Amino acid sequence: MPTFFIKTYGCQMNERDSEQVARDLLTRGYTPVAHEKDADIILLNTCSVREMAENKAIGKMGFLRKLRRDKPQLILGYLGCMAQRLGETLLEKSPHVDLIVGTQKFHRVADYIDAIIKKRREEEDEFNELTQAFRAPIVDVEAELDSQNSIRDHLFFEKETSSMSGVSSQYGKQEKDVQATSASTAVMSAPLHEVKERIPATAFISIMQGCNMHCTFCIVPTTRGPERGRPIADIVDEARELVALGVKEVTLLGQIVNLYGRHEMPKVHEKSPFVQLLEALHRIEGLERIRFTSPHPMGFRQDLVTCIGEHPKIMEHLHLPLQSGSDRILKAMHRPYTASTYRKLVAQLRNARPGIAITTDIIVGFPGETEEDYLQTRRLAEELEFDNAFVFRYSPRGDTPAATMEGQLSEEVKEFRNKDLLEVINASAFQKLESSVGTLQEILCEGPSRYDPSRLTGRTRTNKIVVFEGNKRFEREIFELRITRRHSFTLYGDPAIQE
Repeated sequence: MPTFFIKTYGCQMNERDSEQVARDLLTRGYTPVAHEKDADIILLNTCSVREMAENKAIGKMGFLRKLRRDKPQLILGYLGCMAQRLGETLLEKSPHVDLIVGTQKFHRVADYIDAIIKKRREEEDEFNELTQAFRAPIVDVEAELDSQNSIRDHLFFEKETSSMSGVSSQYGKQEKDVQATSASTAVMSAPLHEVKERIPATAFISIMQGCNMHCTFCIVPTTRGPERGRPIADIVDEARELVALGVKEVTLLGQIVNLYGRHEMPKVHEKSPFVQLLEALHRIEGLERIRFTSPHPMGFRQDLVTCIGEHPKIMEHLHLPLQSGSDRILKAMHRPYTASTYRKLVAQLRNARPGIAITTDIIVGFPGETEEDYLQTRRLAEELEFDNAFVFRYSPRGDTPAATMEGQLSEEVKEFRNKDLLEVINASAFQKLESSVGTLQEILCEGPSRYDPSRLTGRTRTNKIVVFEGNKRFEREIFELRITRRHSFTLYGDPAIQE
């Protein structure tokens, strides 16, 4: 059977979508490979949040075309957000691709690849780079009802362990190649204890698709469509299946995850659908940790704050996008809160869950941002002492209102503010890490360290990376380590505590 390779650009939602595509292909007999040069099918799952991410994918596809010199029947395809945004116009830049599939059609990818291969075999033609130009590509970016329910099967990747760094010029640092272990296929062909050795400690669960917020800088409502959530029972069943395989921690994914279900489900006892979901997951025996990303400040009502405070399986870490500390800029961004309400929310969360880590997203250089607007953001970041942050220089995106706003700032101004704010963020991040030295921290061991496979790595409840010495028996286990030192954004633990 043909082999496949998927390269993923962008966020955790994209990673999860790639898992689904890979699982569908493997179920049909296709074989995943670790290197693109060994693949018969290469798919790029793309991101549109920033122009740089789109340019990287288009450049990569241009390079992949060269592989057809030795493999003329190579299938090349774009998936995801850029495919959704640009659709058939992508053929102007990449006329050699065979497949362009949008964000609501990931579950159709395997069908389309089957169809391409079948058509080529039926034609019994001698394909080469010249005849490739005349192949009719498949383009599908149409909306599909209930597409949110199609992302529920898992094919686990060998994940890279990466720290959230203050330096973040794109939603990138997340650019991953598929090297996969199939839970479902392995179960059919190996004893359960062998399967569990290949299952990671953590897994993503996609609980919704789309976004209705329409922030003026954001392309996501265009690429992902309107909000739509999966049934609570389906999500709970998926989590139970993961736990049965050995997963200890799940991360719930959604464009605005804490607004989950608000259009499909009623409140129950004054609890939002998202709180109902968290409580249902909390009752699953064997599920030890629950995380979610990314929420919106306006989605935090008292029921959610109380839930976070009362349920210990919900980890003490929240990624809570601020975007700006200036009320004027927040209004221009169409962010329906103020710096004051954000400040109060952080205080509520820290009061409900002492020691909770708060990380954030901040955009500098938004159109019309004055020096005073920026300083308000800087002062708020100093005051709130975030555990870390992604700091972005504003990047105009086509089809968004902010792209045509007056007052576009120069790259020099954006670069200065970016570097200046990173100094503030890093100061508080390093202080939080230093304060951990000498303490006992509970970690979930995720396996070998990315940079030193002879060591193990895990994450604290506050989502800090810890590297330590140990053997394989610690993998996927939860235990305490004493933190001995910090280097950059990584903590190191004392192996003596394990003996």
